[in-house]
Amino acid sequence: MTVLTALTTLTERHRAAAAAAVIGLVVAGGHLVGATGARADDVQPSVPPGTEPSAAAPVAIDSNAPGLKIPQGGTLAPVKVLDIAEVVEDLGGEQRRQETNQAVMMALQSEVLFPENSAVFNAQAAARLQAIGNEINQQKATRVRVFGFTDDQGSYEHGKELSKQRADAVQAELAKTVTDPAVVFDVRGYSEDYPIADNGTEEGRKKNRRVEITFPRSVP
Repeated sequence: MTVLTALTTLTERHRAAAAAAVIGLVVAGGHLVGATGARADDVQPSVPPGTEPSAAAPVAIDSNAPGLKIPQGGTLAPVKVLDIAEVVEDLGGEQRRQETNQAVMMALQSEVLFPENSAVFNAQAAARLQAIGNEINQQKATRVRVFGFTDDQGSYEHGKELSKQRADAVQAELAKTVTDPAVVFDVRGYSEDYPIADNGTEEGRKKNRRVEITFPRSVP
């Protein structure tokens, strides 16, 4: 699960200090091993790749417990640092940026890109997507995921079609800015699956109607 969520950008010094502070160990198979990141299944994912928890929470260990010891023959696995996520959302919630050590995810509410129940861009969509395309170029990403989502209003099948049409439209617009012809786009529509807010309120439904664009960060 996400270890740290920040609403302001961390400095590099803060990022390093936070990473050092969240070293977690879990017990597995008689060995102490570091928590590992979940892997996405690109064929039939149980959750959209890039939205699953990046690491499991460490098991609580009482360091004073008299029976705490490594089993005979057991060894310590290399320590791993849990992934850190920082999240920045604009005041209206129209755009949300989530950044980890490995990837950047941009979530845009559908209303800032499309009219209601439509996959045709509005006037402001191109500028927003061009800025994201420029960042994809800067990060030298070779694979970009574009996933569409709706709320739970209307039929599931209509939401599936609409979310895919919107994801396709975003991919086509990004392709106008992304300069590397070798970039692979993974485009999907998930309808009302994987909500990030309560569909029982209009505010929640608005957050669930979104397009997510995810791409890896370049290694410094």
